[in-house]
Amino acid sequence: MLHQLVSDAARRDPGALAVHGPDGRLTYGELDALADRCGAALAARGVRPGDRVVLWAGKSTRAVALTQGCLRLGAVYVPVADSNPPSRAARIGRGCGAALTVTDAAGAARAGDAPWEAGALVTFEELLESANGAALPPAGGSPDDLAYILYTSGSTGEPKGVCLSHRNALAFVTWAADLLELGPSDRLANHAPFNFDLSVFDLYAAFHAGASVHLISSELAYAPEQLVRFVRRNELTVWYSVPSALSLMMAKGGLFDEAPPPALRVCVFAGEPFPLPQVQELRARWPGVRMFNWYGPTETNVCTSYEVGVDVAERSAALPIGTVCSGDSVTLVPQDRDGEYELLVSGPTVMLGYWGREPHTGPYRTGDIVRVGDGGNLEFAGRRDHLVKVRGQRVELGEVESVLGAHPGVADAAVVVVGSGLEAALHAVVTKRGPDARVSLLGIKEFSARRLPSYMIVDALHVVDELPRTGNGKKDRVRMARDIAPGQ
Repeated sequence: MLHQLVSDAARRDPGALAVHGPDGRLTYGELDALADRCGAALAARGVRPGDRVVLWAGKSTRAVALTQGCLRLGAVYVPVADSNPPSRAARIGRGCGAALTVTDAAGAARAGDAPWEAGALVTFEELLESANGAALPPAGGSPDDLAYILYTSGSTGEPKGVCLSHRNALAFVTWAADLLELGPSDRLANHAPFNFDLSVFDLYAAFHAGASVHLISSELAYAPEQLVRFVRRNELTVWYSVPSALSLMMAKGGLFDEAPPPALRVCVFAGEPFPLPQVQELRARWPGVRMFNWYGPTETNVCTSYEVGVDVAERSAALPIGTVCSGDSVTLVPQDRDGEYELLVSGPTVMLGYWGREPHTGPYRTGDIVRVGDGGNLEFAGRRDHLVKVRGQRVELGEVESVLGAHPGVADAAVVVVGSGLEAALHAVVTKRGPDARVSLLGIKEFSARRLPSYMIVDALHVVDELPRTGNGKKDRVRMARDIAPGQ
């Protein structure tokens, strides 16, 4: 079970550093004790095995302890990044029938005095007061029990909850820890928010190895110079992030102004394609660092892996996503275009299903199109639907369009992505409800900020008389993006 990783590490070396966050440090012994206290406090608040607990807060050592407390109680934690407005956090809580939402002081201030519509809302301090010396109730359970739910952008406008079990996570974490030869002396970064599947590696691979994980706050996540200093100051040995973060550190953070960070031995990236020229430069500048490109949607976590060797300097095609891993298997379904396949994934990392829907059975259809390259390595060729990645964050265009369509001045809306990598931007194309309707970019941004996380707010606005459509009546996003691109 996932929560046994911390308990086992605490028994081996209680004084070893476990988590370093904006609010301080916890050794494994301290994290183990605080996790028990959180579990007891949750039980005192009426949380029972199987109940959902929303964690809507910034990164902190207490937040990590709360996730462990949930698991020890047999409850399910549901992380919601602090970039989400109160309305979306409450919406997610209602969607999963949360028994409790735990937040920090900043979250409580943002929520205000209005009644919380998704179970009770408490701060960490209020929760811990509930423990009152109570012991953590014993919990049973099995590896196939639901451990956590990661909410992603949903095509219908409703956030979609991906349900992952202990077994799902451990299959990936055990494989990754073995591949990277993680040990107690390793120091891992946690760049991704807790609701992003990249964080599963950061936290649980560290706990599996008895290593330490160093939390990067949302304020720091895309501050390039500070990130470069963070790597060096904390003597990190393993870095894992979306390529956009590394690109920013390379372009504006002075990543190569000094010799390679002396402690760094592994650099992993995932979540979006990494432009080949940047990978080639990174590989050349850091010759002593092992480098991996990992692939997998939230529903499977990492299911293919590619180690970037020195031969990448000779490549002219996009970086491969590699071969199957984590004990999974893949099926390639031929597409209309010769040599292209939709990627299907089976195996222990595949999710239990989406919250509120029937359990998932059979292979998971990723919707991703791949080709087979040299050595059997898979190469990503695109997507079948309109789910996109913007700076590593998963965005379903339908959810953004649903919010824009609710704006009082908007009659119809489409959202397209223009550019790639760091330059990728969300462009809204809208029609007005009438000639006197007031629609402006600032107004759209303010309206969206109350309903969407910051990374899903559009960057540009185009008001048109009529949305371009395909022959079957669907919004012609390809044409819109093409029309926008020349002038941005």
